[in-house]
Amino acid sequence: MKVNNLLQRSITGLVFASLVIGSILWNPYLQTVVFSVFMVLGLMEYYRLFKGQKDIQVSSEIGIFIGLFIFTLLVGISLKILPVISITFIVPLLFTLILVELWKKHEHPISNIALMVFGILYVVIPFYLTIDLNLRNTFYLPTVVGMFLLIWANDTFAYVCGRLFGKHKLFERISPNKTWEGTIGGIIFTLLLGFIIGKYINEGNTFFWVISAVIIAPGSIFGDLLESLFKRSLNIKDTGTILPGHGGILDRFDAALFSIPFFYCWNMVYYYWN
Repeated sequence: MKVNNLLQRSITGLVFASLVIGSILWNPYLQTVVFSVFMVLGLMEYYRLFKGQKDIQVSSEIGIFIGLFIFTLLVGISLKILPVISITFIVPLLFTLILVELWKKHEHPISNIALMVFGILYVVIPFYLTIDLNLRNTFYLPTVVGMFLLIWANDTFAYVCGRLFGKHKLFERISPNKTWEGTIGGIIFTLLLGFIIGKYINEGNTFFWVISAVIIAPGSIFGDLLESLFKRSLNIKDTGTILPGHGGILDRFDAALFSIPFFYCWNMVYYYWN
């Protein structure tokens, strides 16, 4: 990797991490604003992926509008601005996406419907869950911060270990640069960080954070591979260009988008039984 490119990636990564962690630590309302912007940009990137694709004609404007509407409903409920009953509007909104295809003259309506609905599940829901998690936080180190630290640790040390020791390809068909050595290294350091957070930062919660690391490490790997699969199948390098040296919002959040729902479920189950 060229020095200039590495420097660019490092600066962008530092600014990005500061924005994510800083907004969470400052207060939930600032995080809501920042992550809402991330969500909208991510959703726009997602639907933009299919522009110019011969067999796909996704109604991106409608998908973004419905996605933003659902996101606003969910955040409003979590902030106690809207009553819980508001969640019932989500089902008809999703079906509205399906009905749109009745008035379109597309050759592959089922594919279009599936991609529009998947965009909401893949982008909108994970970003919303980070906001809800922060509003429920009870730890000295906020739960969402710990989650992102584990995700980034897995990503960083998988890359470092892969560069230093990588010989055996993990999933060459989808991501030629990933190796078993890098993957194992990332998992080990993620588990170690989970132990440190639970033992020395959020004292007395070692079990929660170690299991969180067990969940997040493979979740991050699968999220990264899934994003690589999308880009390879669409023959593109990055999902966007908004983050110099990193690509788009979806490129930067690829591991997180898959990990967040699993971590959220673990968090809810843990506190239900405790």
